[in-house]
Amino acid sequence: MQKLNLCIDIDGTVTEPFYWLNRANKFFGKQVKPEDVSVYEIHRVLDIAEDDYNEFYNLYGQLLHKEAEARFGASEVLKRLYDHHNIHFVTAREGVMKDVSVAWLEKHEMPMDSIWLLGSHYKVDQARELKSDLFIEDNYSNALQLAKAGFDVLLIDCSYNKGNLPHNVTRVKNWFQIKTLVEIRAQRNELDFKIAL
Repeated sequence: MQKLNLCIDIDGTVTEPFYWLNRANKFFGKQVKPEDVSVYEIHRVLDIAEDDYNEFYNLYGQLLHKEAEARFGASEVLKRLYDHHNIHFVTAREGVMKDVSVAWLEKHEMPMDSIWLLGSHYKVDQARELKSDLFIEDNYSNALQLAKAGFDVLLIDCSYNKGNLPHNVTRVKNWFQIKTLVEIRAQRNELDFKIAL
């Protein structure tokens, strides 16, 4: 099987997408439910100023990331994929969140070759540097940006990432479907390699 470079987002991709919701509701006196989350930007979901959300995140970000639950199947699938592929976590989190991010991934038994905290949602340059074969993401805008730059993306389905997708973005329902698609891609790459010889 051909070894792939898998780039994987963290928030909403290997974590449950709404892990921040209970604390944010309590802090801001809101009653937002997961099904109400139709956009990615949390301050818009909560109908508050972006600066107010940033203040909340500065206070509770470490705790939120520490408490997050893992998406069903993520750990099991990543452990299997790690036997055959390179795993690079590429997140928009700020560098100050590195220790809590690494500790969370270790606690949830998610193996990796590297972790990149970009402090930005622009991931194209990092995908290029890592020679990404597949980028696994939950952010619709990120997926489109990566696709436009020529990368293949698996977009894990969420209420906030609906929209039309280009040919190189595939919407997936769960981590077991991701595993199947990674294996298909690896076999296709191996076949292409053999034909090229």
